[in-house]
Order: sequence, then C-alpha cells, then structure tokens
Amino acid sequence: MSRFDRVIIADWSAASARSPAKPSADAIWLGSPGRQSRYFRTRQQAEAALLAEINSLPIGQRLLIGFDFPMGYPAGFAAQLTGQPQARAVWAWLAARLQDDARNRNNRFEVAAEINRLFGSSLIRGGPFWGRPAGLALPDLPARKTIDYPSLGLTERRAVERLVPRAQAVWKLYTTGAAGSQGLMGQAMLHRLAQLPGVAVWPFDRADTRIVLAEVYPSLLAAEVADDPAAIKDEAQVRLLAQALFRLSQGGGLAPLLETPAVAAEEGWILGADHVAALRGALA
Repeated sequence: MSRFDRVIIADWSAASARSPAKPSADAIWLGSPGRQSRYFRTRQQAEAALLAEINSLPIGQRLLIGFDFPMGYPAGFAAQLTGQPQARAVWAWLAARLQDDARNRNNRFEVAAEINRLFGSSLIRGGPFWGRPAGLALPDLPARKTIDYPSLGLTERRAVERLVPRAQAVWKLYTTGAAGSQGLMGQAMLHRLAQLPGVAVWPFDRADTRIVLAEVYPSLLAAEVADDPAAIKDEAQVRLLAQALFRLSQGGGLAPLLETPAVAAEEGWILGADHVAALRGALA
C-alpha cells in the first residue's frame, strides 16, 4: 500500500497579507510530477485547490500530499494544552481559535500568546512559543528565545528535528527560517482535511488509505534544488521533492520511509528524514 498514483508537495506560508500577484518566493506553491507547479496568493485559495484534488481523485487511485510545516510538537505538549496526548487534539484546539481571512490576515501571534499564558504559573513565567514582530505588543509572547523548556516539561526540539538539525524548532514563530507560524496555520487546516472520508495523516494514522497527508522538509534535497535552473527556489523545492517521492513510490521504494520510531505517533515525523540518500537517488 505504499504506491501512490499522484504526489503533491505544498510549500506553505503563514503570511499576514496576500502574496504578490507575480509568482514569488516565500509564498504557497504546489508541485506535482507531470504538472506545472502552481502558485497561490492566499491559504484559502490553496486549501480550496487541495480540497478539489482530494474530491476529484479517480476511484481506485491514491494520492500523497506533503506539507512543509510541522504537524506535531514535542512529547508532552498536547496533553498539557488539551488534556489528550494526541496531535489531533492540538489541531482541533487551534482550528477553533485561529482566524484566517481571504486576504491572509490572521491571529496566529495572539493564539500563541494565549497558549503561553495557559502554560504560565506562579513558578514558571510564560510558555514555549517565541518570536513576533517588534511592533506587536504581546507581553506573553517574547520577541526572542528566553524559555527554559525543561521547566515546562518539554524539549526544545522534536526527535526528528534532532535528526535533521537544519529544521527549525517548532516554537520559533518569526524571523529567518521560522516554521512555527506555518505549523500553527497548517495544523488548523489539517484538522479540516483530516475529517474527509478516506484521508489519513501519517504517521498518526496508518498510511494505507486513498489519501495520505504527511510532513515533508524540501531542504533534504538542498543540493539538487541549488543545481536546478528554476528562478524561484520554492518552486524547485516542491517540484523536485514531489518527483523524488513519486519515483520512489512507483518503484516500490517508499515503504522504508514510512517506518518511524514510537515517539512519532505523538510528535509527528518528516517523511524521508532518515532516507535522504534514497530521495536523492530517485532524482539521479
């Protein structure tokens, strides 16, 4: 069941305004083998496009969609926030609170500040998230990392981020390379997509359904992306990773990438994190 008929890779964005009309970097891109990569100015437009892909999938075919945002948090966070040690509980919690309009305006920093307040106590000040624009007055969300994670009963990085040191910690919301904001916005969308019939989210679910959603990290193919002639790095990333995963799937080589340690059931995992050679070989 590790063979997929289609693969889509999504380079997500947590931008607070619509991306430029001209295809640009640091925006949303969808890449799929055999198709021209698609550019979206807003999350609502991209989510609608993905929903259309899911709903139009021919009977008997399977679809893998990879998203480049963290789908979980270090062990212990979900239980502290929601009372349930499950990533799905966090997705539902976020979906109920995050606002995101047709122009990309959203309240992700305010929601992160709310989470930090919930983690605060008379002995411990603040919670795990950090990073915000300097002009945004949110006392419960520090602009810089000042958090003592062991005092919160958490680690700074997930197990998969210790395996892939280039991946940013999920708590960082702002400045260069931050993936935390994409995680907040993306997990709210995951909650909606995961309600659809036949949709599984790996590795929290078994990857044997018609549609499987998974976390990816396109920078695993940084060398190949750097050598690609594409004018926009983001477009090259989604196109090349989609091609690599599709070729592995078609050749029966995807199954090893779907094997994960036990901690992944709570924290999530990057598809192919410990199989970079296989991904690169698929493009050779």
